[in-house]
Amino acid sequence: MKIGIAADHAGFDHKRNLIRQLAEAGYDVHDYGALDYDPTDDYPDIVVPLAQAIASKAIDRGIAVCGSGVGVSIAANKIPGVRAALITDTYSAHQGVEHDDMNLLCIGGRVIGPMLIWELVRTFLRANYEGSERFERRLQKVIALEKRLDK
Repeated sequence: MKIGIAADHAGFDHKRNLIRQLAEAGYDVHDYGALDYDPTDDYPDIVVPLAQAIASKAIDRGIAVCGSGVGVSIAANKIPGVRAALITDTYSAHQGVEHDDMNLLCIGGRVIGPMLIWELVRTFLRANYEGSERFERRLQKVIALEKRLDK
């Protein structure tokens, strides 16, 4: 599975740890930035390349970290084809994939610690979209809404 990851200054150290952990777990990891620590960087500049890679299917799933996780979630969801959510618990980490086909996990690096972050990432990556009739019906409504609003 190809995994993309991005973080602004508030998630930079978490991103470095996650890249190492993901590589050790056998994932193909692509770093979308920030490549250097910059305390003045802006989360939209960091998350948009990751979101575009998800939308173009260059990667399978993504992980984005900022201070609260809110900013990267808001910005990423502006890109058609991205289904990003701020996640703080393991139930939502797998349920978001299983029921809603979430493809971008957003994390608050200043809100939760490294052990929980790793648990959320593993849960997110191990989950699969169920695709049952009701979940697919709902997903198609979201996709149709996105297409209508993209005009």
